[in-house]
Amino acid sequence: MSFIEAIRLALQQIWVQKLKSFFTLLGVMIGVTFLIAVVSIVGGMSKYMSEQLVGKVIAINSFELRRTPKINFHGDEETQRELRRRPEVRIEDIAPVVAALSPGTRWAAYAANGFNVESRYVNKPKPASFFGVTDQYFEIKRMEPAKGRLFAPQEYVNAGNVIVIGDEIATYYFPSVDPIGRELIIKGAPYTVVGVMEKQGSAFGRSFDQFVMAPMNSPLGRLKTPHGALNSIMVQTPSRDGMIAEMQAVREVMRTRRHLRPSQKDNFELETSESALEFWNKIKSYLVVAGVALPAIGLVVGAIVIMNIMLVAVAERTREIGIRKSLGARRRDIMSQFLVESATLSTVGAALGVATGFAFAKLISMVSPLPAAVELWSVFLGVGIGAGVGVIAGVYPASQASRLDPITALRAE
Repeated sequence: MSFIEAIRLALQQIWVQKLKSFFTLLGVMIGVTFLIAVVSIVGGMSKYMSEQLVGKVIAINSFELRRTPKINFHGDEETQRELRRRPEVRIEDIAPVVAALSPGTRWAAYAANGFNVESRYVNKPKPASFFGVTDQYFEIKRMEPAKGRLFAPQEYVNAGNVIVIGDEIATYYFPSVDPIGRELIIKGAPYTVVGVMEKQGSAFGRSFDQFVMAPMNSPLGRLKTPHGALNSIMVQTPSRDGMIAEMQAVREVMRTRRHLRPSQKDNFELETSESALEFWNKIKSYLVVAGVALPAIGLVVGAIVIMNIMLVAVAERTREIGIRKSLGARRRDIMSQFLVESATLSTVGAALGVATGFAFAKLISMVSPLPAAVELWSVFLGVGIGAGVGVIAGVYPASQASRLDPITALRAE
């Protein structure tokens, strides 16, 4: 019997006994469903973290000199205490850091805080994130205005009372008028809107469009850095290799300024997109292992059910086996028939599990902030596992069927 013929006969058996076949493949289907769902959600989270969250927070080929990591997954108390003890990165650090950079390297500093914004157009103030920035901030972040303009060079120097705002702030305070040239009141002082930035989106419920930016030397910028503390000094290089060299130069400057001995660890952070994702990648590996290991329980149960059903099938079809053997069927023909039938049954369950797994992951992404992304390798893995479970589960029943004596089998009723 050819392999294709064996598959055709197996599908016929599944179709004839639909209900029994469904309950037989249910264990494999559930196991593969959870495997695909977990892998899809973890893959979606990974893609989201690298392309959306970290990609927006830390620019390409750049690093940030910070007091603590911007993206911090470390939850143990000792680590948190060590981070809180670190000294601030200060305005006075800018000049020596910039002096250590190679020609052509971009840099920008910023300080951030949160204040309420007021406007004559809206009665209820809205909290917003405020940034005091230096002149290359927007180039490094690749941010462009959707309306209006960015700050002029003289506005960085002469500390003008001008601001650019995020899309959400513009929509909230100026729902029916053009915000360009109008004023917002911040800490009792008026600031003129000169630009509205392109929409940045959101991550895990946090909006990237709820901000107000001003030149670092402006009254609003000084309001956010009353003691000279900065959130970050950003450095961007034309290539990744150049970034590593600049990181080493900045590290040496900061260690010298803070009088750190060779045996002492850095008490500052040089954060790249890779370092920001480092802890997430560790979590992801654990989640993938758990996502593969836990559904294995369902697959083991499915394999046991398939084995039992195939043993019943052997008992029910003993006379058929005897007839086939009497007509010249060899042991390997009988064995291959039941192995293919078992593997086909399990593979159909795995295919249904792949479909329901993707549907389940999509449902979770629709009703929660967890994203989902289809991982092609997980499809092949799920179907391959299904076929493997079927082969393993079918070996013993197929062996029993192939060993039946044809005369004894023909006498079976």
